[in-house]
Amino acid sequence: MKMIMAVISRDQADRVLDRLIAAGYGATFTESRGGMLRQAQQMIFVATDDDKVKDVLGTIRRLCRTEIEVKEQPARTNSELLSTTSGTTTEVGYAVIFVWDLEHFDTY
Repeated sequence: MKMIMAVISRDQADRVLDRLIAAGYGATFTESRGGMLRQAQQMIFVATDDDKVKDVLGTIRRLCRTEIEVKEQPARTNSELLSTTSGTTTEVGYAVIFVWDLEHFDTY
């Protein structure tokens, strides 16, 4: 049996938690703060059988990435347009994941 702890941004954690629970995993979370900017994240905990770890990690990986389009604004100087507006697509989001062996797991 394994314990998976995923540190995920708050805006993506609800989606991950909902999907894991809907898939039948017993998952719980707690809030945390850390990192250079002391931003709030959520830590999601999932205890699962060894053969289901890849499924849990795949779910987290898929839901913690969001494609967004970033548009450049044209630069102006002395009322002259220096470049045209263009856009690019990038992925945002993250998860920091820890997996360790569980010696014992019970529910009461």
